[in-house]
Amino acid sequence: MSTHHLKEPKSMDLKSLIRDIPDFPKPGIMFRDITTLLSNPDGLRYAIDSLTQKCKETVQTVDYVLGMESRGFIFGTPLAYQLGAGFIPVRKPGKLPGAVHAVEYELEYGTDRLEMHQDALHPGSRVLIVDDLIATGGTAAATAKLVQQVGCDLVGFGFIIELRDLGGRQQLPDVPIVTLVEY
Repeated sequence: MSTHHLKEPKSMDLKSLIRDIPDFPKPGIMFRDITTLLSNPDGLRYAIDSLTQKCKETVQTVDYVLGMESRGFIFGTPLAYQLGAGFIPVRKPGKLPGAVHAVEYELEYGTDRLEMHQDALHPGSRVLIVDDLIATGGTAAATAKLVQQVGCDLVGFGFIIELRDLGGRQQLPDVPIVTLVEY
């Protein structure tokens, strides 16, 4: 873990920086849009610093942060930097140039697939999975399977937003889950 000493982030209402977009991507869905948070310098800094602080307190040491395409890259990379860890992108099929580990997972209609380079992780590494949001938990659970296939120690999950009513955390392995905003 890095020896960076972060100050405790001053309190900020992140929910006020997240825009609600009704009926997107289809009727009946309330989309939580983080682009308004990302465009606010103080809000972005607060989100990264708060996620870093909570992860340090919760999971102690991390060797790698895995971020899922694509918003997991936005938060995972600076978090890895702050934690003194490496960053590993988890991508949709066909995006990584080398040999990959892959996992398929169920969607509402059909399946999807996630991939990670075969040489990205080494057995026994301590891994934190990060994304912008947890809803039903399918993508995060699939990423956890990738980590476990390689024989790594999954130490936790970090999310900016959790949609509690969708029950995503119940789909995940029993490790710490850090969130900043709940709906």
